[in-house]
Amino acid sequence: MSGPRTPVSTRKPEPKADRPGKQRDAFFDNAKYLAIVLVAMGHSWEPLKGDSRILEGVYTVVYSFHMPAFIIISGYFSRSFDMRPDRLKRLLTGVAVPYVLFESAYPLFKNLITGSHEEISLLDPWYLTWFLVALFVWRMTTPIWKLVRWPLPLAIGVAMLASASPSIGDDLDLQRVLQFLPYFVLGLCLKPEHFQLVRRRSVRIASVPVFAAALAIGWWAVPRMNTAWFYHRDSAQELGAPWWCGPVMTLAMLGCSLVLTACFFAWVPGRTRWFTALGAGTLYGYLLHGFLVKLGDYQGWFDQSRLHHPAGEVLVTLLAAAAVTVLCTKPVQRVFRFAMEPRMEWAFKQDAGELARQREKKEREQREGERRQRVGV
Repeated sequence: MSGPRTPVSTRKPEPKADRPGKQRDAFFDNAKYLAIVLVAMGHSWEPLKGDSRILEGVYTVVYSFHMPAFIIISGYFSRSFDMRPDRLKRLLTGVAVPYVLFESAYPLFKNLITGSHEEISLLDPWYLTWFLVALFVWRMTTPIWKLVRWPLPLAIGVAMLASASPSIGDDLDLQRVLQFLPYFVLGLCLKPEHFQLVRRRSVRIASVPVFAAALAIGWWAVPRMNTAWFYHRDSAQELGAPWWCGPVMTLAMLGCSLVLTACFFAWVPGRTRWFTALGAGTLYGYLLHGFLVKLGDYQGWFDQSRLHHPAGEVLVTLLAAAAVTVLCTKPVQRVFRFAMEPRMEWAFKQDAGELARQREKKEREQREGERRQRVGV
């Protein structure tokens, strides 16, 4: 850089994406894109990691923070959610409807490729669709978390109890919904200044040895720890551990995940980059890349011996990153918007309050246009 670094305290505040009518915050779009790339890379490593202790160690570290980071951001942008009709409508069209469609599409895709007879079950989330169930439940309960006095300790307590409760079962992947809940509630509690704290230069520097130590611990833990703990989909008893290990591991993994998530946020660019616009399409990349991963699995692409070596693992990683990047682009969004963001005006009653707000907005814009014409702008 050609000039002295501007102190954090004197930097011009970045626009906040959570304010209506304001420019999107590049930091959050960058973070969402980078997190979804890590998700796709992690899924591509699953068929290969058994042959490489190093890859499995990296996989363990990535899985400890990539979904927590994504969920924290989801919680942060859910702070304004309430039971207003227009927000409930967006929740239904942007979360519930995609869940039904993709929960049906994944088993049908498997049947088409493999000739199997996989049944469709809306109660048993298939592969990636658990996140849509979780997001729906978390957002619906947002008013409760905003009402209680100590939301985060309460959410942690719920997660701890869930980790020791095998009777919860597999319906709607409620174990994941409850065990990942603290990250969403944490996002609800965060404010813009909290993200500024972890983006300081000192945190960025400190994150380097922290990540190095995490990778070393991940390598050490490969033969000693069940990776399934990081999926948060089973209770302690289902993982062959005594019940008390569930609450202990919940707290331990929460601490580790938050430290690594803070380090991840520290390295996320705050300015607009070539991939910033892709952050608006991360849900497309998330749900669509699963078809590519499953296609490779069904067709035996991952069984090729050349991929089970360092060069092959690097190639698979790059292909996964490139594929999910393409799936986040505007052309892909336009093609699949019917499934991801359907308007479905025919399915909803017209809300008088929303219609009044739209009329008021149009009138305000019209008055502003007339004012600009008068002053010659």
